[in-house]
Amino acid sequence: MAVKVIGAGLAGCEAAWQLAKAGIEVELYEMKPAKFSPAHKYAGFAELVCSNSLKAERIGSAAGMLKEEMRRLGSLVVECAEKTRVSAGGALAVDREKFSDAVTEKIKGCPLIKVIGEEVTQIPDGDVIVATGPLTSDPLAESIRQLCGDYLYFHDAAAPIVTFESLDKGKVFFASRYDRGEADYVNCPMDKDEYLRFYSELINAESAPLHDFDKEHFAKDDFKVYEGCMPIEVLAKRGEDTMRFGPLKPVGLTDPRTGRRPYAAVQLRAENSRGTLYNLVGFQTNLKFGEQKRVFSLIPGLENAEFVRYGVMHRNTFINSPKLLNRQFNMRSRENLFFAGQITGVEGYIESAASGIAAGLNMAKRLSGKEYVKLPETTMLGALSRYISDPSVEKFQPMGCNMGILPPLSEKIRDKKLRYEKIAERGLKDLDKLIAEL
Repeated sequence: MAVKVIGAGLAGCEAAWQLAKAGIEVELYEMKPAKFSPAHKYAGFAELVCSNSLKAERIGSAAGMLKEEMRRLGSLVVECAEKTRVSAGGALAVDREKFSDAVTEKIKGCPLIKVIGEEVTQIPDGDVIVATGPLTSDPLAESIRQLCGDYLYFHDAAAPIVTFESLDKGKVFFASRYDRGEADYVNCPMDKDEYLRFYSELINAESAPLHDFDKEHFAKDDFKVYEGCMPIEVLAKRGEDTMRFGPLKPVGLTDPRTGRRPYAAVQLRAENSRGTLYNLVGFQTNLKFGEQKRVFSLIPGLENAEFVRYGVMHRNTFINSPKLLNRQFNMRSRENLFFAGQITGVEGYIESAASGIAAGLNMAKRLSGKEYVKLPETTMLGALSRYISDPSVEKFQPMGCNMGILPPLSEKIRDKKLRYEKIAERGLKDLDKLIAEL
């Protein structure tokens, strides 16, 4: 029986390609061109909707490291991107249509891949990889919801995430309100002048425009926003002190520098079990990314914060993967059902494609009766796989590749550029060892 791959986007094409390379027959389902999602316009596979850039190329960057890992794992997306690239400085950017055409030609030309042009409305039985993206059609989304229960989300209103190492430790302190339980939160105390300056800049900051299909869904009274929280800028506009009675309330906190309760306090909560990433609690936002960097850097302790993810507010169908998936991208409750792409909570073009590689490799291993591929956590794809399947992640937000999810080096290197290069070298060396054993 052929493996059914649903969706011919970046993740689906990579998954199908990996399976075919392993000698496994694939039925690749794609509803275009008979039916398009609200965001898609081109009939070809692996359509790039928002940008034509696949991010930085240098190995010492998160995106460059991930693309090199993909290249070594036989990525179809990277191969086609390099053939259709356009000038973009230090980034890998492509001619959208030529790139899509190149991927489509490769997929359709593969004798082991049968393309079926129809919409899938129910998760099929058998060996399946679901790679339908953040705009999964309503009937299939309902089928996924029936399987996943409350662990399927239809909209993404997420807070920014920063690296712990980039915080100014002299201005922040660990504490929980009233000292209840462990001191799990990083607190950024504000005096009145700091708060009023932040408040003024926040309410006057520029918001990002919503797509037409986002406007339609967010206008509905019954839409489901993850965590059920309104954007912080909307809350702030309700009054000068509204945030101080909400996510910035200072009650139960004592600033160890002054021995007094601060006027307001921003709290950060650990995003992963290693404590290398922290999210800004209650800071769901629809501000433009540049505005988020400018305004949120006014928070004491975040002046030089490294943002690995900015807040977003858009339609985004994804599952709460830490509660559902193994590191191999398959369901804990149904091991022959894999998910890949943004529906798993990986964020971005190359991240989606890379997850397709992982899902395809592991489905192939499953069908051949061999052990799953255990990607080293020192690799970017291994770290992403770990993040989306880490049961300790309670407030799951989609995540793109970033150096913050990788384990630190054993040696201390102050120079950031050199440190990142060493991290990449370590990960690629570990990947090469794994590939040699496959």
